[in-house]
Order: sequence, then C-alpha cells, then structure tokens
Amino acid sequence: MTKAAELRDLLTRPATSRIVGARDPLTARMVEEAGFDGVWVSSFELSATRALPDLGLLTMTECLDAAALIDGATVLPSLVDCDTGFGTAINLVRVVRLCEAAGIAGICVEDKVFPKRNSYLDGGQVLEDPDAFAQRVEAAVRSRRDPDFTVVARCEALIAGAGMDEALLRAHHYVDAGADAVLVHSKRREPDEIVEFLRRWCRRAPVVVVPTTYYRWSLAEAQDAGVSLVIYANQALRASVLAVRTVLSEIHLRGDAATAEDSIAPVKEVFALTRTAEWEEWGA
Repeated sequence: MTKAAELRDLLTRPATSRIVGARDPLTARMVEEAGFDGVWVSSFELSATRALPDLGLLTMTECLDAAALIDGATVLPSLVDCDTGFGTAINLVRVVRLCEAAGIAGICVEDKVFPKRNSYLDGGQVLEDPDAFAQRVEAAVRSRRDPDFTVVARCEALIAGAGMDEALLRAHHYVDAGADAVLVHSKRREPDEIVEFLRRWCRRAPVVVVPTTYYRWSLAEAQDAGVSLVIYANQALRASVLAVRTVLSEIHLRGDAATAEDSIAPVKEVFALTRTAEWEEWGA
C-alpha cells in the first residue's frame, strides 16, 4: 500500500486515527516509535524551528523541502500543512505535483487570506471568499495524478468568529469542490463547537480536528462524536522547548552536566533513532 493509500485509509476507517506534528525527521521517527498512525508536517513547528513566528513566512520551497525530509525518515504517511497554499490555484497545483513526486500522502490548506496568522493569536483572522477557496481546492483535486492523494480543506470560520452556520456552509462548499476531508478548527477550551459541528455535519465526509485547547477531549469521545482523524499538532515541539530550557538552565547554574544526565536520553538512544548500526553495516 502506498503512503497516499494509507492516509486515505486512516480517514475512512471506522476507528478514529491519530497523527502527530513533526518539525524534523528525528521527531517523525519518534512519532513512529510511539505508535501513532501518521505525521503532521506542521507549519507552526517548521516556522518555530527557524525561530520565525507562524505568520505565513515559510516559502513553498522551505515547507516542501522539509516535508520531503520528514516523510523520508518514516514509514508513516505524512499530511503536510500548507497554510493558505502559497498563492493562487496554479501555486496549489504545483504543491500537489511536488508532493506527489516526493511520495507525500496529502496536503491541508486553510481558507484564510495570505498572509495567515496562527489560529491561536488574537484578532486578524481574515477568511478568504469561500467561492475563491473552493476553486483552489477544485484545482488541487483535479490536478492530482494519484486518486489516493488527499486534499484536506481547513475551515477557519469558528476561529474567525464567523459562526457555526458559516462553518457548515463553507465545509459543504469545499466538499462539493472535491475536498477529501475537512479540518474544522476551534480554540475554545471545551469541544462544544466541534461536537455541534459534527452533529449537524452528519458524517458527510471525514472530519479532522486539532484539540490543542480542548486537550482533555478523549479519543473515545472524539470517536463517538464522529471524528475521523485527530492531530496532536504541536505537543512535541512544546515538550522539547520545556525540556531543553530546563536542562540548559540546570547545567548553567551548576557548572556541570551531572544532574542533567538523569533527565536526558542516553547517546545510545540517539544512535538507535538514527539507525547508526544499519549505516555501519553498509560501510563494513
């Protein structure tokens, strides 16, 4: 089975699937090691790794070059976060063709105007005209060579405060245009908006969610509500920021690395993740 077919299976199987955000190939390996179903190539994490804010600053080349490296490090399928699509319909067509050539399973594109702002920032969440966005989705779908390649349309109406009716109208419009799934985003502390959306959506097409703020919502609850795919989009990055700060502060204050040694991975674990033994066999 190709990675594209695997991602399509994750979206359509009865059980809710789970993928995790990765900013580099090593993180993707750890996502695979932990037993998750796939990798979310997160533009937020890619931006943060470059010490840049998530404000649409990544170029198509930066995003897709990183995605190819991440995807190549794991057997898991990758869904690439393409922000607003890097331009017009023709730019999105090029994204699809480059991703397919690299063996990437699918893309997600959101219905905000360029330059986008991270959804958890206050204000400034300006939605694109739904007809214009649907035309770009249709172009992306029509241009793919592999029918299993997935195009996810990300609806930001709830983030922008446009209301549930607008979110549903947009999501139906995007599926009419050929989107294989819709990502419905909310930044409430509870999943009430998502639950209402799913109730009114009636499982017309797979729904993807990102429970960053409503993080207590369990997998079982998401499955009962009708979620097809859960994305843990930024937890790996946030975990590393806290861990690295803690260890470096401890080393700086103590003047040695002795106490930090108990809270960091042994070098041999890094050897294992980078499959050093396999590479040495090639050189033997």
